[in-house]
Amino acid sequence: MRGKPIAVSSIMVAAALAASGCSVSDNNPNLIAGKQLFVSKCGSCHTLARAGSKGNVGPNLDEAFQRAKVDGLGDDAIRGVVKKQIEYPSRPGYAGQGIMPAKLVTGDDAANIAAYVAASVGKKGQDTGLLATAVKAPGSGKPAVAAGGVLKIDADPSGQLAYTETKASAPAGPITIELDNTSGVPHNIAIAGVGKSPVIPKGKSVFKATLKPGTYTYFCEVPGHEAAGMKGTLTVK
Repeated sequence: MRGKPIAVSSIMVAAALAASGCSVSDNNPNLIAGKQLFVSKCGSCHTLARAGSKGNVGPNLDEAFQRAKVDGLGDDAIRGVVKKQIEYPSRPGYAGQGIMPAKLVTGDDAANIAAYVAASVGKKGQDTGLLATAVKAPGSGKPAVAAGGVLKIDADPSGQLAYTETKASAPAGPITIELDNTSGVPHNIAIAGVGKSPVIPKGKSVFKATLKPGTYTYFCEVPGHEAAGMKGTLTVK
């Protein structure tokens, strides 16, 4: 779900809902699958507090639907808008034309994402029950430790804007810094004043450096990713 920020008023919501030809009465949506898919497919571009996503390429969904919620539009209406936007993101009158591909997901996947977004936008607090553990918390992996002259720090495979580790350690001297990215979201790893790897959507991204004792911050250089939390601390002794 990519695009530039838009303001979604109740009028826009109603118009989009009418254009969709239905009020989305999809039965028994899977909110757990919806959350997982939202994080992997949409979270790198959109902020949704309950999903823990902090993407800023597209609209902040909590803010975008705030007015619609105040005006009394319910979950079914919002589901309709989200599902329609997934199907046809570039139709006239909507920002970000050409950025988000049409039908990024389809069928049940689109319905599940739409249902999760509708159930989550603008709600304070955190998901509970099975939803709370549907997506692994970003950066919750064990600290990365250099071995054999290689320090391996991976991008979060779920698509969240995070590394799997927020702490790492290495000895002083020559080292290879290796990023493994399986998410499909472009990432790299950089250390200010030391070096950086190429930005890639998938695969291994590597650079060589010589480390001096001290504390460093490693981060992703893709715009918005570091600000969203894709960074960590490297200790060199």
